[in-house]
Amino acid sequence: MTRILAVAALLAFAAPVFAQSADNRLTLTFETGAETGAIMVALYDSEAAYEGGQPARVAQVNVATGQHEAVFDLPAGAYGVKAFHDVNGNGQMDTNPFGMPTEPFAFSNNAVGNMGPAKWDRARFEVSGATAQTIRIR
Repeated sequence: MTRILAVAALLAFAAPVFAQSADNRLTLTFETGAETGAIMVALYDSEAAYEGGQPARVAQVNVATGQHEAVFDLPAGAYGVKAFHDVNGNGQMDTNPFGMPTEPFAFSNNAVGNMGPAKWDRARFEVSGATAQTIRIR
């Protein structure tokens, strides 16, 4: 009986620790001009990854079927999003002969790049707390 009480007491004290480490729900809502193709989403969890590394998570939002959201369960931290609307559905961002994108693209915070993608400091946002968070990207 003493062991059961000891385990129960341990779990009671541990519960707040588990609650703090739980993932946070992040919903990205995309506003699009066309209702065809898909939005390709890359979510980064560091400046180094955002500037040229691998994304922490990826998603594909099928706009042609009416989807406009990507949902992620994430640990607290700093994140940045790069996305493009693959309007013609060929699975890649189309560019002109000079390398300029010909399909819509966006970044978290609706940040705007200058001669390239928006920088981490402009696209960076925090995920924290136990509440769900929604970010709208145009």
